[in-house]
Amino acid sequence: MAGQSRQALRTRIKSVQSTRKITKAMEMIANAKLVRSRSKMEANREYAQKLQDTVDEIVMNNPDAESQYVVKTDNPHKVTIVFASDLGLCGGYNANVMKMANEVLDKEDPIYVIGTSLYSQFKEKGYHVMNDEIISSDKLTFSELKEVMESCINMYQDGKAGTVQILYTKFVNTMTFTPDIDVLLPCVLVKKEKVKEKSNKLPVETLFEPDASSILDSLIPMMVTNVAYSNWMESTTSEQGSRRVAMKTASDNADDLSSSLQLEYNKARQAAITQEITEIVGGSSAV
Repeated sequence: MAGQSRQALRTRIKSVQSTRKITKAMEMIANAKLVRSRSKMEANREYAQKLQDTVDEIVMNNPDAESQYVVKTDNPHKVTIVFASDLGLCGGYNANVMKMANEVLDKEDPIYVIGTSLYSQFKEKGYHVMNDEIISSDKLTFSELKEVMESCINMYQDGKAGTVQILYTKFVNTMTFTPDIDVLLPCVLVKKEKVKEKSNKLPVETLFEPDASSILDSLIPMMVTNVAYSNWMESTTSEQGSRRVAMKTASDNADDLSSSLQLEYNKARQAAITQEITEIVGGSSAV
C-alpha cells in the first residue's frame, strides 16, 4: 500500500514539474512579446499625438470650421469594434472584455469582433456581429483595421449609427490591465481655452486650401483610424502582460504543489522505512 502511494506521488511530482517547465517557458515568451509590443505601442503614441495636435490647432485657429464628424446626433445606435485575443492562457483578459461587453453593449447594435477567442461567444450570445469571417488579432495589419474603420465610418455617415466606439483593454502597467470604451465618433476636440501654450513663440498663421472644414473632414477619419490602431496595440500589449502574469502564477503554484508533494512523498517513504525497521526488530525478538 505504501509502495503504491509513493509511486503515485512520484508520478504526480514528475507531472507537476513537467507542467512547470511549460508554464515557465510560456512566461518567458510572453515577457519577450510584452517588451516588443510595449515598445511599438509607445513609439506609435508620438504619431497619434501629432495628429491630435494638428486637428486641435485647426479648430483653435478656425473656430467657425465645422465637420460632420463632430456633430452629435440623437441616433442611439452604436457600432463597436471589440479587441480580443487569438489564444487563451492569458488570465482574465478575454473574460473581462466579455463581461464589459455584456454590461455596456446592446445586442441589436452592430459590432466587429477582432480576435478568434471571443468570436464564437459573441455569435452564440446573439450579438449582431458584422464580420462574417474571423479577423485574427495577432496578425492584424493596419490596412485590415482601416477597412473595418471605413465600414464603421460609413455607417456613421449614413446615419445607421450615432456613435463609433472601441472596446479594448487599457494597458495601465505591467501588472494592471482594464477593459475600457473609447468613443471615436463623434469626435471630441480640445477647445481653444483648454489648449496650453507650449512655447513663447509668435503664432504662425496657417492657410488652408480649400478650407479648414474640408481639411477636418479628411483629417479626422485618419486620426480616429490611428487611435483605433493605438487601442489595438494597447490590447495586444495587455494580452501579453496578462499571459505573463498568468503563467508566472501557474509556475509559482507548480513550485508550491511540487514542494508539498515532495514533503508528502518523504513522509510516506519515512513511514515505509520505519515500518520495515519495526518488522526487522520484531522478527529478531521472536527469534
